[in-house]
Amino acid sequence: MMTLAALLLCATQVNAQTARVADRELIGAWTMEWMQWDGEKKIVCGKTSGYTQFKYYGPDGEYANAEIVLTRDGVVVVMPHEYGTYTFKNGVYSEMGRPASELVLTDKTHFRGRWKTRTDMWVKHPSMPDKVVRYIVDCCKMKQTPSDVQQLIKQSMFK
Repeated sequence: MMTLAALLLCATQVNAQTARVADRELIGAWTMEWMQWDGEKKIVCGKTSGYTQFKYYGPDGEYANAEIVLTRDGVVVVMPHEYGTYTFKNGVYSEMGRPASELVLTDKTHFRGRWKTRTDMWVKHPSMPDKVVRYIVDCCKMKQTPSDVQQLIKQSMFK
């Protein structure tokens, strides 16, 4: 009887470890908890470092990424990185049309990612105010200079 109980417990643990989190759990606002380049020390993000990154994954494939800095005087600076689209289907992730990269939902509120030689850990913020999310997403959208304005800048500044 003890052997049977031990086998059942072991099988339950294996099933729990292999249970996959649904792809739709990626939808929402996320901030970076930490990052680590291969062979270097882990960098913890947040209040103590005054630095984090923000990613937004919309239900329609909308994607935004920004760096967020809290200055010594308490001012928040949003530095838009990119805005575009993402895909995440059957665990295969791609952003901005780039080749697939590693993104593993470890549970409903955490994912681990890999970019070149850096590993990141992210945490989901389901209660982040929509006003904050939309502001950062809009900042990322503004990073894209319309083609007609691009042409005018080239003509007027890079003659």
